[in-house]
Amino acid sequence: MSQSVSERTRIKSERYESGVIPYAKMGYWDASYAVKATDVLALFRITPQPGVDPVEAAAAVAGESSTATWTVVWTDLLTACDVYRAKAYRVDPVPNASDQFFAYIAYEGDLFEEGSLANMTASIIGNVFGFKAVKALRLEDMRIPHSYLKTFQGPATGVIVERERLDKFGRPLLGATVKPKLGLSGKNYGRVVFEGLKGGLDFLKDDENINSQPFMRWRERFIYCVEGINRAAAATGEVKGSYLNVTAATMEEMYARSEYAKQLGSVIIMIDLVIGYTAIQSMAIWSRANDMILHLHRAGNSTYARQKTHGINFRVICKWMRMSGVDHIHAGTVVGKLEGDPLMVQGFYDTLLLTKLSIDLPKGIFFDMDWAALRKCMPVASGGIHCGQMHQLVNYLGDDVVLQFGGGTIGHPDGIQAGATANRVALEAMILARNEGRNYVEEGPQILRDTAKMCGPLQTALDLWKDISFNYASTDTADFAETATANV
Repeated sequence: MSQSVSERTRIKSERYESGVIPYAKMGYWDASYAVKATDVLALFRITPQPGVDPVEAAAAVAGESSTATWTVVWTDLLTACDVYRAKAYRVDPVPNASDQFFAYIAYEGDLFEEGSLANMTASIIGNVFGFKAVKALRLEDMRIPHSYLKTFQGPATGVIVERERLDKFGRPLLGATVKPKLGLSGKNYGRVVFEGLKGGLDFLKDDENINSQPFMRWRERFIYCVEGINRAAAATGEVKGSYLNVTAATMEEMYARSEYAKQLGSVIIMIDLVIGYTAIQSMAIWSRANDMILHLHRAGNSTYARQKTHGINFRVICKWMRMSGVDHIHAGTVVGKLEGDPLMVQGFYDTLLLTKLSIDLPKGIFFDMDWAALRKCMPVASGGIHCGQMHQLVNYLGDDVVLQFGGGTIGHPDGIQAGATANRVALEAMILARNEGRNYVEEGPQILRDTAKMCGPLQTALDLWKDISFNYASTDTADFAETATANV
């Protein structure tokens, strides 16, 4: 046929003229949009390519993460397209960053399968991070509506039930990671667990990369760890545990390892973030059905969470993991060897522990959000911390946290039990000072020195690590600055 495209297509509205038109014109920008209580909201940090209007960039992200493709398609007319299009409805410049913009995008709740984190993330982060119109893109925050949250089970155990099972109240829990991570035999691995627990820790744990290697298969580790747990519990009269990492190549193998841990009497198992969202949800469902606490190591998160302009902010991962149903997640220390700006870390802890979130821009919380009675998720602080920082840790992180001192326990000159005792005595001294109304933050170093006069292991630890710190600038800091508050 010799007719032009316009001649051989039926008369359409301007929106449906065949060809390529801007995303904003296609309906993915609506500055007057009234956000509904059932909408999923996302906040993206967008760095548009030179010459790209930020509104058009926001509309492009909204389009490509919902119903759009690069050209007009007539099959839109076979759907309730006005409902199913995501709407970018607000674009704000990022303070002190002339080339970056915060884009607010609303998604109809019916775009997502109920109770499926994999489905939701396939939409929100599926394609848009490689989109040419943006130089960089970061998912900063999300508001998950009450109605959608109710389709997720949330943490299998939660903070309150975990404390009741462990019979430990009024203080942070104490843990340690077995070191070295790799290379120990099963019996020596179990010895580390026993000595740490007997010395005063509540938990020992596997690290992210100990699974079932030739030097120590997983059954050997599980058997000797549980033997150490039972011996330490008998010696101290306390409930003890060790996170047994059940991460494996297949779901079938993870279920088999979890069942064996349950048969041995373990109270807690562990998985790595790298197993994926579907596997994490599956393990959370198994854990709830089998009365097991589920610990998640955030292995791999910094590959996409650390940089300020591109990737996914860790607070979003915290929300997704609380929805998925894990009971613990590593969430930063503020002090220590790993990335952690005080305000950002406090925002992570709020996300995991509060029942309702309120907008708090200095902490990076951009949306009000009701957690719909999903249980709390216990933050875990680990990475280069030691007992000399106890006043700072209690100040920044509060009570609902697991303080994990790996090298700060196992590196003690007098052995693992001494390292554990130093940590337990330092923690209890600081909690006592706080409960007595003392200014434990300013007086912290002196409180520790005075306590060390009655505790040789603590004195040795303070002498060894007193000057150790990791003072590097954080790469992910608040866009809206404020002095960090005292407690989460």
